[in-house]
Amino acid sequence: MNSRERIIAALNHQPTDRLPIDFGGTVLSGAHVSVIAQLRQKLGLSLGPVKVSEPAQMLGEVDVELADAVMSDVVFLPGPTNIFGFEQDKWKPWRTFDGTDVLVPEKFNTELAEDGSVLMYAQGDKSYPASAKMPKGGFYFDAIIRQKPIIESELKAGDNLEEFTLLDHEILAKWQKNAESLFSNTDRAISTGFPGTAFGDVFLVPAPFLKDPKGIRDVEEWYISTVTRQDLIKEIFDRQAEIAVENLKLLYQAVGEKVQVVLICGTDLAAQESLFCSPQTYEELYAPYHKRLNDWIHQNTGWKTMKHCCGACEPFIGSFIKAGFDVLNPVQCSARGMDPDMLVDKYGDDIVFWGGGVDTQKTLPFGTPEEVYEQVRQRIDIFSRKNGFVFNSIHNIQCKTPIDNVLAMFRATHDSHQCRNQRENFGRN
Repeated sequence: MNSRERIIAALNHQPTDRLPIDFGGTVLSGAHVSVIAQLRQKLGLSLGPVKVSEPAQMLGEVDVELADAVMSDVVFLPGPTNIFGFEQDKWKPWRTFDGTDVLVPEKFNTELAEDGSVLMYAQGDKSYPASAKMPKGGFYFDAIIRQKPIIESELKAGDNLEEFTLLDHEILAKWQKNAESLFSNTDRAISTGFPGTAFGDVFLVPAPFLKDPKGIRDVEEWYISTVTRQDLIKEIFDRQAEIAVENLKLLYQAVGEKVQVVLICGTDLAAQESLFCSPQTYEELYAPYHKRLNDWIHQNTGWKTMKHCCGACEPFIGSFIKAGFDVLNPVQCSARGMDPDMLVDKYGDDIVFWGGGVDTQKTLPFGTPEEVYEQVRQRIDIFSRKNGFVFNSIHNIQCKTPIDNVLAMFRATHDSHQCRNQRENFGRN
């Protein structure tokens, strides 16, 4: 099998010739740019500043050379603009607080605040207030809440819909060009996330890509509104879903079957020990819109759809399956009720587990290489009991994670019984 065939087989719960692996094929399965730089050096790959592929999380680009070295089977199809609303092009140098030299897009325009934090601006436009900041000595950009005073009688759905518009010909042409390039120049599976399909994702609610957002943009206020203003939220979601379906039709015309998996929604519904809402609330508030998009995709395309949900989300998994999701990420096995053996036995026939490979909170950053290796091998054995598993760590690998632990993770994937004929030397010397 080539990589694309391997991922397609896994997505269809079919046997694969070896363990399917994703590293950097989504915005949820990569690593901080400093980790990427160190990994390249350890593996003896070409050196130089690494491109920042996703600027809020400061993810580093996993290029073809690195993907080949770690045997990753997935490549990411980016949209025309990033989370801050500007294009990923015309690269220039920048340095992170930890001293890593990187490349950032031309409109990655920052200012140093009085407290030492770094301010970021929507669409690179400094004539508007900053939309995000990286605290002094920090590693990531946090959205700045720019909530205007709420006047209850003046709240309207349209204010929270300004970012959801029909895609124009120029934007669709960029999607088409990028998809054709990836499909023709690699045999890897292509994953992407199309605009406007995430309902209530608090990573997006503050709209760090808008210069002057209107509506409910405070994360706390948004969560409160899902209870106290549910009719308004449903009106927003209903119109958003209508626009999303129309855009999916246009996007399918642009990229066709070149894409294999689409991240539909990254809305987290659970914490590590509890839920953000009840399963009943999910069924009433979110599931109808997820089902609407998933149904259109499954009736009209060959794409598989991914639901991202961190935390103790087991009570929702049955509902995710009923709503039409094919894939669950990141499978946070350390959270309450997320025992991997139970998950495989209960849900493994009905949903693909994309993640769960190693704990990025404790084991990977704070364990020994031997502990990392052992946990990865155990997780591979468990999740591979049924067809339908794509290995990656539980969410992105964080800054300051020991590089020897990252190497141990990949050594374990390559030493799995499915990869023994394709080993690489990951830190054995």
